[in-house]
Amino acid sequence: MNEQQKRLQTWIERGNVTISQLFFQYYKELMIADNDAMLIMHLQAFHDEGELFPTPNRIAERMHLSADAISAAMQRLMQNGYIEIVQNITDGVLYEQINLMPLWMRLLDCATNEKQQVQEQQIEIEEGELFRLFEQEFGRLLSPMEAETVAMWLDQDHHTPALIRKALMEAVLAQKVTMRYIDRILFDWKKNNIKTVEEADRYAQNFRDHNLKKQLQQQPELTQPVKRAPFYNWLEEEE
Repeated sequence: MNEQQKRLQTWIERGNVTISQLFFQYYKELMIADNDAMLIMHLQAFHDEGELFPTPNRIAERMHLSADAISAAMQRLMQNGYIEIVQNITDGVLYEQINLMPLWMRLLDCATNEKQQVQEQQIEIEEGELFRLFEQEFGRLLSPMEAETVAMWLDQDHHTPALIRKALMEAVLAQKVTMRYIDRILFDWKKNNIKTVEEADRYAQNFRDHNLKKQLQQQPELTQPVKRAPFYNWLEEEE
C-alpha cells in the first residue's frame, strides 16, 4: 500500500468520509457522466462481492446498457485515468482485476482541495477582522506602515490571527497599545516557540507565578498579600 492509499484508508477508518459519500459529492466535478457513475458503482459492488474483474456481459445483466456500451464506458474511464486494469498473483496464480483506486485518490484530492479552500477563506475572514480590531483598539485607521507590520506578522512570521489578537489584548491590558509593544510580545513568543493562544496564556501565567514567588521570597515579613501582576510587562527589560 502506497502513501496515497494509506491516506485514503486513514480518512475512511477515522470516519471522516466514505467512498460513496466522496463519489456522489464530487463525480460531477470530475466530469463523470451519470451513466459512467452508475457503472462505477456497479464495479464497486462487484468488488465488494469478491468479483474483481466483472465482464461487460456480467455488468450488463444489472444495467440498462448493452455490453458494447459498457465496454466503451470502461475504455473511456481508463483513458481518463479513473480506473485501471492491473495484474496480481495469489498462490502462484496470475489474475487481472479492475482497480478503482485512481478514482478514489482523485476524489480524495477534491475533498482535500475543498477543505483547504474553506480554511483559506476562513483565514481571510479572520485577518480582515484582525485589522478591524486593531483600528478599534487604536481608535483610528492604521497607517500604511502599521498595516504592513500586521501583514508581516501574518505572512513572514507566520503568526496566526488568533495569536496576534491575543498579543493585542495583552497590550491593551498593559495600557501600552503600540505596535512596538505588540511586536515585542510576538517576538518573545516566537523565541519561546509559542504558537497558540493556550500556550501564550500558560507562558504569561508562569511568569506571573514566578514573579509572585520571587516577591514573597524577597519580602517574607510582609503581612499583606502581594498583589498579582495583571499582565506580563513584555518590555520590562528595556524600561
